[in-house]
Amino acid sequence: MLQFRGLVKSYPNLLQRILFKVSGSVFGAKLGSVLMHHIDQPVLKLTKGRFAPSGILFGLPVATLTTTGAKSGLARSVPLLVIPDGDKLFLVASNWGGPLYPAWYHNLRANPQAAVTMGGATQRYRAHQVEGDEYARYWRKAVERYPGYEAYKARTGGRPIPVMVLEKI
Repeated sequence: MLQFRGLVKSYPNLLQRILFKVSGSVFGAKLGSVLMHHIDQPVLKLTKGRFAPSGILFGLPVATLTTTGAKSGLARSVPLLVIPDGDKLFLVASNWGGPLYPAWYHNLRANPQAAVTMGGATQRYRAHQVEGDEYARYWRKAVERYPGYEAYKARTGGRPIPVMVLEKI
């Protein structure tokens, strides 16, 4: 089982609550979408998935998702917020509230097998998109962990925000 090594707390502190508000804003989301993966990716690689600056700043679990490119067939890795749900993980394809789906979402739809590196361990998963009551349950959990998702949803221009559930294989 993947461990978070005590880096993620149940309740956000004052700084984290402020960062939630900033990152949920139009300016904050734009800044985050440009900067965060450039900061997290090399640190995650250097620490073998044990540490992500945004995970500490926001108090949220960040992992490296490795998918197979939908068009290229090549391995594609990206740092993402992951939300644990028992033995499963789930991902929210918000793309910071932008009008387009994130590339990793297209990759998982085309090739549902993926690897997740977190806490120094890599696990293999199979992804599926949730809908209906299951979607509502996961969306509620996501917003509880990171309220910025609601702001993103309001800015997508009507694009639904998919939730992908990853189950160990």
